[in-house]
Amino acid sequence: MGVNLQKGQRISLDKEANGSLTRIVMGLGWDAAKAKTSGFLGSLFGGGGGGNIDLDASCLLFDEQGNLVDAVWFRQLRSRDGSIQHTGDNLTGEGEGDDEQIIVDLPKVPATVKSLVFTVNNYTGQDFSRVENAFCRIVNAADDKELARYDLSCQGNHTAMIMAKVYRHNDEWKMHAIGETGQGRTFEQLLPQIRPHL
Repeated sequence: MGVNLQKGQRISLDKEANGSLTRIVMGLGWDAAKAKTSGFLGSLFGGGGGGNIDLDASCLLFDEQGNLVDAVWFRQLRSRDGSIQHTGDNLTGEGEGDDEQIIVDLPKVPATVKSLVFTVNNYTGQDFSRVENAFCRIVNAADDKELARYDLSCQGNHTAMIMAKVYRHNDEWKMHAIGETGQGRTFEQLLPQIRPHL
């Protein structure tokens, strides 16, 4: 079992993996919250839950100067350099375990890229009061060992979150649990909020 991260916490992924880290998987999971109001009025006024929730995981690549150099998301499932691959868009959150995954081949990430920022947006527009059991986790792809997990289930009226940053520091890959909430159906709306974390 990996480290259960608190907001703002930083860890060394290399140390958690005992130095054998080459590929990581960022897994995102969630469920639609159970409806609190039933019937026609519940569906009309949002009823507090139920229905399909389309959360979208994105991985944004930034250089040393904080410039966005590439983005992996449901409209571009592979980074231009081939180091990062999104496994595909889940439109409902149904099923156990990870609902979306982004695989990062760390040695192939260009040296000009300093930070990978992982975000989640609710493309269908519901806020996080309609989401439960949401998490992101980092897994060592070599042995499927979970290195770190961050609980995203802080219910509220936000529609997006800057989940975490994976970055290079002194030849190590580290992770910073950011957990900052925001608004927006895609990652572009979060860019002004992301920049201070770079």
